[in-house]
Amino acid sequence: MPATASFFTDLVRTRHSPRQFLPTPLPAMDIRGILEDAQTAPSNSNTQPWHVHIISGAARDTLSNELLKAYEEDQTSPDFTSDYGEGIYRERSHQHAAIVYGARGVERSDREGRTEVIRENLRFYGAPHVALLFMPVLGDGVRTAGDIGMYAQNFLLSLTARGYRGIPQAVLGVYADTVRKSLGVDDELKLLFGIAFGIGDQTSPMHDINMGRIPLQQSVVVHDTPGVLDNR
Repeated sequence: MPATASFFTDLVRTRHSPRQFLPTPLPAMDIRGILEDAQTAPSNSNTQPWHVHIISGAARDTLSNELLKAYEEDQTSPDFTSDYGEGIYRERSHQHAAIVYGARGVERSDREGRTEVIRENLRFYGAPHVALLFMPVLGDGVRTAGDIGMYAQNFLLSLTARGYRGIPQAVLGVYADTVRKSLGVDDELKLLFGIAFGIGDQTSPMHDINMGRIPLQQSVVVHDTPGVLDNR
């Protein structure tokens, strides 16, 4: 394997989503470099539809407090649904939740403990920075959301390459109106999700959770491409 391919393989396969960060802010030039890396993402007809807000410091604290208030008052305002259906996708979501709560030692019957996990999410797991990813509504929005997904992956891999960590947070999109109001964002821009980022707290049991991935045979079908899915 060429050295460059080996580097990328190591990079992409070691990227993970920690759920606890150190409060140490990242250097401004590193954040700029990460944004420049993310900006190279492909997009449909080069539309580059991402609108990104980076929040830190007092702005981060204010938004977190407003999100917690919206959560306590059950003031949700999602721009997009979060329906996993009734099949395998819902099962995987339940497995994910069991791993997260289990790592925190929270039993299924511990209602307050489970609520605190949600609060930690809205505190951005202690991360000093958050990227909020907004999108314009173009057609049905599917291609635009796909473009922003590629932008986000660039962002996450650039973090990893620099020794930092990030975690996508779909829950932030559940409170889209709260976020827009806090940041002064136009209602026409829809909040897809956010990415909390910084230096992962390696002493935390929440840092190295391994969610696992399904085998290729469960997600890939090959046509006239022999050997790809052979057992190794």
